[in-house]
Amino acid sequence: MLRKRLIALLTVTALAATTAACGGLDDSSDGNTGSSSPDKVKVGVIPIVDVAPIYLGKAKGFFEKQNIDLTLEQAQGGAAIVPAVVSGQYQFGFSNVVSLLLGASKNVPIKVVANGNNATADPQKDFSGLLVKDPAITRPKDLEGKTVAANTLKNIVATSVNEIVRKDGGDPTKVKYVEVAFPDQAASLEANRVQAVFLVEPFVSSVKSKNWKQLGSFAAVSPSLMVADYFTSSQLLGEKPDLAKRFTSALKESLAYADAHPDEVRQIVTTYTTIKADAVAAMTLPKYNPEIDKASLDLMNSLLVKDGLLTAPVDTAKLIQQ
Repeated sequence: MLRKRLIALLTVTALAATTAACGGLDDSSDGNTGSSSPDKVKVGVIPIVDVAPIYLGKAKGFFEKQNIDLTLEQAQGGAAIVPAVVSGQYQFGFSNVVSLLLGASKNVPIKVVANGNNATADPQKDFSGLLVKDPAITRPKDLEGKTVAANTLKNIVATSVNEIVRKDGGDPTKVKYVEVAFPDQAASLEANRVQAVFLVEPFVSSVKSKNWKQLGSFAAVSPSLMVADYFTSSQLLGEKPDLAKRFTSALKESLAYADAHPDEVRQIVTTYTTIKADAVAAMTLPKYNPEIDKASLDLMNSLLVKDGLLTAPVDTAKLIQQ
């Protein structure tokens, strides 16, 4: 009897060793949630309030729940993040919709997997603002012949300002733009190097005491304007569709949680930016919609054609991961 038990034990041990050597029943090159070790994922982000949900989602364990070991790496802007995602340096990235549309128009192999952030629906109380200090400039049309500071050229700021001017009956081709980083725009306006600035939080709230006039915002372009998205490479989607699905699921949960817990958003912002707690308390937060706003993307697509940045609209169905 003892001999039979010993043989049975050795047989079970041998089978277990063989199973482990073969990777086990749960092992998958696609990194599903049954894998013993989590998928290591790097995401390129920008140190602004827009990306608070992904930081909050990591802290809450939403990505860990999807068997993802998330690392967030800060970059200067979307222009640097797009090629880093395509090359595989990052598995996912965050960028404004204009950069993504322009990339898609040049057949850059990228796919949008989740929403990033949206306007607040209130043109006068948005997380962004088109501001002037000259009392003679009273409406967007007055920006004809004037110079506006934009954080980057031929991007979502200029596209939005052009539409704000166009809606007011002005000619956006008569508006000039100069590239000025967000932190330096207020000083440029004070020194009269520009006649208008387009700021986002925390820079909007930081200049409220100056009583500059606000002529518009992202919300003036469209109440729920989708400003940015999270995206990945077509290659990753082809090779690891399950990973993309799990990442998107965790991100949607993060966006919904952030939108419902603004106090936690404000707290998490102080952990990955240099923004102080008192400044964060005064900020107007973006909306964090879990779903991609297709209508908003179509609008921006058409505005790029109007501005001459695209000769024809991008097929957004090919840009968005279905």
